[in-house]
Amino acid sequence: MTTLDAELADEAVHLETSRTALAAMRERTEALTRSDATGDPFSSEMLARALARRMEQLLDDGTTPLFFGRLDFGPTGSPYAGETFHVGRRHVTDAAGDPLVVDWRAPVSTAFYQASALAPQGVRRRRRFGFAGGRLTSFEDEHLTSGEESGLGSRLLTEEIERPRVGPMRDIVATIQPDQDVLVRADLETSLCIQGAPGTGKTAVGLHRAAYLLYAYRERLSRTGVLVVGPNAAFLRYIAEVLPALGEVNVLQRTVAELVGRVPIKAVDTPEALAVKGDARMAAVLASSLTSALRAPSEPLVYPETGARLRLGPTELGEITTEARTAYTAGTPYSTARDRVAHRVAERFRRQVERRGGSPTDAWVSRVARSRTMRTWLDAVWPPADPAALVARLFSDQDLLARAADGILSPAEQDAIARPPGRPRWTEADAVLIDEAAALLERTPGFGHVIVDEAQDLTPMQARAIARRSPHGSLTVLGDLAQGTAVGGARDWATLLEHLAKPATVVTPLTTGYRMPSEIVEFANRLLPALAAGVGPARSVRHAPGALDVQAVRDPIAAAVAAARAAVAEPGSVAVICADAMVARIFRKLTAAGLTAVRADQPSDEPSEPPITVLPATLAKGLEFDTVVVVEPAAIVAAEPRGLNRLYVVLTRAVSRLIVLHTENLPHSLVPVDTMGDAQ
Repeated sequence: MTTLDAELADEAVHLETSRTALAAMRERTEALTRSDATGDPFSSEMLARALARRMEQLLDDGTTPLFFGRLDFGPTGSPYAGETFHVGRRHVTDAAGDPLVVDWRAPVSTAFYQASALAPQGVRRRRRFGFAGGRLTSFEDEHLTSGEESGLGSRLLTEEIERPRVGPMRDIVATIQPDQDVLVRADLETSLCIQGAPGTGKTAVGLHRAAYLLYAYRERLSRTGVLVVGPNAAFLRYIAEVLPALGEVNVLQRTVAELVGRVPIKAVDTPEALAVKGDARMAAVLASSLTSALRAPSEPLVYPETGARLRLGPTELGEITTEARTAYTAGTPYSTARDRVAHRVAERFRRQVERRGGSPTDAWVSRVARSRTMRTWLDAVWPPADPAALVARLFSDQDLLARAADGILSPAEQDAIARPPGRPRWTEADAVLIDEAAALLERTPGFGHVIVDEAQDLTPMQARAIARRSPHGSLTVLGDLAQGTAVGGARDWATLLEHLAKPATVVTPLTTGYRMPSEIVEFANRLLPALAAGVGPARSVRHAPGALDVQAVRDPIAAAVAAARAAVAEPGSVAVICADAMVARIFRKLTAAGLTAVRADQPSDEPSEPPITVLPATLAKGLEFDTVVVVEPAAIVAAEPRGLNRLYVVLTRAVSRLIVLHTENLPHSLVPVDTMGDAQ
């Protein structure tokens, strides 16, 4: 046996020892769940939940390596001098409590991602491991103190980056690059805005940042929580397994529509209405509509008390309502200010009783504040409000809309959002406005950290909805202005960060891609001048001759079926992306040809074999596939106002091969290239 074989055998023993230790950790936790709980019921329930989460964190997926790296520190230059650590997805200890595997998020693991030959951080040797099906197969060493560093020249690192993708997104803990790691490990108080070109890993950075923060600030975030906001349900399904794979199961993942969902969505706005409803000025219109219902007291209020009639005149009542209105204007919720009016009036009545020799208790004050007499008077001067009813009345009452929007919206803009009276059919933009109205009435619960992906598509009103959920916490904002497709979406980060209430956030660009071949990146970059997004072109460290195939064809759907059939014979995931109107036809043609396909816009049972995903262009954002077949780019461009941006998104979904099939002329910037095939 060679020295290398012996070392590999030793590492395999360490892997099995670590797996045994992890199983023992889970057994100990399971034993705690079976023990008799002590204390009050609430404490017992909290303990049970904590143990259940711990059980999930200790699950051992036999197909995933427990560690992917190792650090050997030299005799000097580090607090860990002379020690060796295996780096993995979770912390594993032996029966004595000594670490067999250290969590990738632990301070000692930073050197695995950041150490270099120029700055070794005390690391003598960094080792990377190769695995197959959870079994250790190989390793590579870098001797940093000797000036030896393979970096992206590492065979194992390259293989892991280029490994075919089948199914949902996976974690990248084994391949995080130094520029990504700095962002992942930013402290909780720091809000980040990452302008990430396609393929630069911004989504992975955001999710791994969530995992890191939950590790480093577990006590704080266990109380306040972490929220991940994605652009659509398909995207959330795609990323759903990343955080659980990293041992974090207590993260809320929602679309904006789910976050603000108070009413059923049964209608779609016109582009004109959508532009107005998404505008930040609607916040002022809603606030004006709500305050227009307030009335100054004009009559005295008489409260019948045993043996007396308590009375407050309009002047004294007006002082109380004016004070409450000032508090409301300063940020006190409408309903809180209304309750304050009732209690202040009841306190004035208490003073009258006390002057007559009585001694009313606090309970008496509360009873007066909740009495029918008080409620009837309060409804006249400070009416109760329902957020959905407020928005419905605003849109259906032209006089109210004109008063509330006076000096804010033009007559044409008012006409765009007005609708006839009657039972409303709500749109997604309406739901955001209802959420804004609800926030005027009551405080919105917040989170300790919020991660927003594809943030460039947020309207100002959607951004305000997210800001309300992070009033005292921090944000990680991820996006790419060149991929902006939404009506009313962001055109620059500074404005969006103002709406997110984090204007001081520094924008950090990510321009280097590691998975997408440069041939595909450079092809998509040709669209950037026409997009006028003000972002620099992406670049890739990978070269893959033959990764791009642009074909002029007579029948693009038939050509797509042929291309998909050839693609499924190779390892990896396959998607056919087209204009939304073509999805049904392409799906029928694929299934008629005997191919297994699923539609990303419809729920379906998981097929027994990896399917071809038929993906509407409007749902492509944030997703990646090994092979992507793009059908008729001109139809994608023509389908919506920012169709050229949508095409840029679609062209940057492939991480191994991109096939573009067209009958109509390509957009002018996508001139024919050397790889273009002959017409079929």
